[in-house]
Amino acid sequence: MPTSTAAADRAVTLLRRFGAADLAHPGGTLLAHLQRVHARLGLWRARPALRLAGLCHAFYGTDGFPTALLPPDRRADLAAVIGAEAEALVYLYGSCDRRATHPVLTRADAPFHDRFTGRTHTPAPQLRRDFAELSAANELDLAREDPDFREKWGPGLLELFTGFRPLLSEAAWHDCRTVLGAPPDQVSGAPPRP
Repeated sequence: MPTSTAAADRAVTLLRRFGAADLAHPGGTLLAHLQRVHARLGLWRARPALRLAGLCHAFYGTDGFPTALLPPDRRADLAAVIGAEAEALVYLYGSCDRRATHPVLTRADAPFHDRFTGRTHTPAPQLRRDFAELSAANELDLAREDPDFREKWGPGLLELFTGFRPLLSEAAWHDCRTVLGAPPDQVSGAPPRP
């Protein structure tokens, strides 16, 4: 597997090829959003596979963003660019039936509902932590970029991430409190250094 920087560069090329630079999204384009999520995870010192998953997390669409750049039956195409571990995180994130999964995510034995297959499975603890961290990075970017989004969804997201707290890194949790818990004019741009 190439370095994470080389893989990120190749992922951006693939994202451009599939139109992410042309899809409108809060804060500009889908590509801009994905790059900010990738950068946020880097500030949180997430491991390379999770940062790559952040860059590509919308490839198969999500429960909240139905536009897919690739159908889930082409997972091998994305894995060839970012590696199997990062692609598996992208699939996990995109496949999540949020309504069924979010309320029980912190329970080690709770089922994770796959919206593509209709099946359930029980992800390992690291996958649950990765999912929570990626969820926070994604939603916090939207809240930072769009004050209307933050006003409408911020209280519910703060409640969600308070529930996810056992799964979140200190940097992610700090950002959750800062972005969602403080008045919009007091939002800090950088998490604390670990």
